[in-house]
Amino acid sequence: MQAEVKHLTTADLEAGLDEIRNSPKTDSVLDLIVSRPEEDAREVMTLADLDVKVGLVGDTWQDRPSARSGDGNAHPDMQITLMNSRVAALIAQDKDRWQLSGDQLFADLDLSAENVPPGTRIAVGSAILEATDQPHTGCKKFSARFGVDALKLISSPIGEELQLRGINLKVVQSGEIKPGDAVKKL
Repeated sequence: MQAEVKHLTTADLEAGLDEIRNSPKTDSVLDLIVSRPEEDAREVMTLADLDVKVGLVGDTWQDRPSARSGDGNAHPDMQITLMNSRVAALIAQDKDRWQLSGDQLFADLDLSAENVPPGTRIAVGSAILEATDQPHTGCKKFSARFGVDALKLISSPIGEELQLRGINLKVVQSGEIKPGDAVKKL
């Protein structure tokens, strides 16, 4: 059983921003793949398939309703979420807790709005993803898991500019992925 982790203060979180800003701009590696096979369940994957129709195979994205989709179904521009590994390391404090964020992919890549605007394509293994214009935002679960200060930081103007919460993507070329695969901004 994991020991309870104390949430970081705003000052502690802000102290990590320079390190996050120094993330690679174009080339990285995939650090972690996490499937959400059901609500609040997480499965760390050592090999996975990204599919144009279903997103991360084994994940429940396609079964999750979205208020943003217009028809209440899963939003096609929110198939995959990618979070900067440096942000995950800062807020989670332990790699075993990264998966609690609810994101599927983690890589040490500058995800700022300037570096990865909507339409940017990112190759992960043999798959290609495209950043969408759907913002990835925090919620009550994020706040409960990482603290109110973490939620406030990712929701702040600097948090939004750096896209600290991560980004939403859609799969435009299916492919197999695994931790350690190249992640390259195209």
